[in-house]
Amino acid sequence: MEPKSKLSGPDRAAVFLMSLGEEAAAEVLRHMGPKEVQSVGTAMASLTNVSKSDVAQVIDDFVATVDEQTALGMGSDDYIRNVLTWALGKDKADGVIDRILLGRNSKGLESLKWMDPRAVAEVIRLEHPQIIAIVLSYLDPDHAAAVLSFLPERAQPDILMRIATLDGVQPSALQELDEILERQFAGNMNVKSSSVGGVKSAATILNFMDSSKEGSILDKVRDVDEGLSQKIQDLMFVFANLADLDDRSIQSLLRELSTDSLVMALKGADETVKDRIFKNMSKRAGEMLQDDLEAKGPVRLSEVETAQKEILGIARRMAESGEIVLGNKGSEQMV
Repeated sequence: MEPKSKLSGPDRAAVFLMSLGEEAAAEVLRHMGPKEVQSVGTAMASLTNVSKSDVAQVIDDFVATVDEQTALGMGSDDYIRNVLTWALGKDKADGVIDRILLGRNSKGLESLKWMDPRAVAEVIRLEHPQIIAIVLSYLDPDHAAAVLSFLPERAQPDILMRIATLDGVQPSALQELDEILERQFAGNMNVKSSSVGGVKSAATILNFMDSSKEGSILDKVRDVDEGLSQKIQDLMFVFANLADLDDRSIQSLLRELSTDSLVMALKGADETVKDRIFKNMSKRAGEMLQDDLEAKGPVRLSEVETAQKEILGIARRMAESGEIVLGNKGSEQMV
């Protein structure tokens, strides 16, 4: 079911919770994880000029969603998956659904999410690298990156490789892990496997690490498995991340791109990337690019992906030579 309100997911949640009153809202927040609390809390703090019609629409949407569910659906895995997909969108939901379903009764693993990264590192540093890899895959990527940075440097490449090659975790293994950490995990033996780990997980965690450590870890992974290193690197920076480049980097990159390649790549780009590109072009150049985009017509997805990959290759080459800074890490390096 598509939400009818024009507000974002966190904003809708914020409006709904603020409509419940303090005690009821607090009771709901008590059952949410740290990331969700931060996201919704930020939305609650920043809400301004919300119209009565928006509030009414949010409540109507919620009531309509609840009314469509039968008592048999409440509490089922399918219901949880549907609700999370509706609330977060498929891409974000896929990354957390299995972790939630597997860890709904977890005390040990879940408690790590609320702990300081250094404290988490102290808890797991003496565990087997495979155990550490599972724990880091279970955490949010930025939290996991911070924890990884506090672990011994010699162990970091091995742990990242284990994350990248992790192909699901059996519930029994997670149950055993949780018992090691807290001895209070009930588990769910009916779930086939979790989606934690994998190359994408390793790439995302590495994205959140300091650039110097990121390069060092990748170099060591490359020494052991060049193919795996390349897979991780390919997923560390995708076309949508071009929106995170600073203006100077975007302008430098644009000077290296052909118009045909840029037009083809932008046919499949989201509006955020397009806006950043047009913002860093002259008015005349932007108008010409817009005309080219409109005149291009439908194109094959494979052609778009090829053009985007070509541009990402140029971006990585320029980053390696110091001409541009990829991602939002540039803000940390500017003086």
